[in-house]
Amino acid sequence: MCSRTNPRHSPRTGRPRSTEADAAILEATREALVELGWSKLTMGDVAGRAGVAKTTLYRRWANKNELVVDAVAVLFDELELPDLGSLQADIEHVVLQFAALLERPETKTALMAVVAESTRDEPLRERIRASIVDRQKRLVLAGRKRAQQRGELPADRDPVAVDAIDDLIFDVVAGAVVHRALVSAEPVDEPWVARLSALLVGGLGAVAAHG
Repeated sequence: MCSRTNPRHSPRTGRPRSTEADAAILEATREALVELGWSKLTMGDVAGRAGVAKTTLYRRWANKNELVVDAVAVLFDELELPDLGSLQADIEHVVLQFAALLERPETKTALMAVVAESTRDEPLRERIRASIVDRQKRLVLAGRKRAQQRGELPADRDPVAVDAIDDLIFDVVAGAVVHRALVSAEPVDEPWVARLSALLVGGLGAVAAHG
């Protein structure tokens, strides 16, 4: 898996950041996005809602793009991978969590907005990769390792191939769920998730054998 520097963790000067202020700013950003949409959202509006000065925002985020990506990134950090006894059950649980997250107005609005904007903004695209995509690949790594410990998947042989497989798993799951929920506007319900998980688990055995 590619390693990228997370812009949120870049060195900063000045006074230490306040966790409470950050949380209030990110919540205000999500609320403003739902009410105003991407085009009308301003840093000043967010500052007013969060009860902070605009200078406080600009000390933390250089522009609206960075702010919105971080506002949605913390929502994806809520996703968890419990140990439910099998790889398929673990996958189903995460997919249902992901689908529920996409149903939230603040997530849907923010995600669609930043993805659309990133088509013409390469730095924004990199921030999405670092703050959302790369961070959430932790779930794929944890799930695969746990499945190996259970004997459901073979042990790693080629680290380069393993990284490629992790990327593929993430792309398949994220792509399928986002397309169904946000593009096709179809339900991501338990029967659909069970079919997706069965397809993925069956394919993983074949991919691992050729890894």
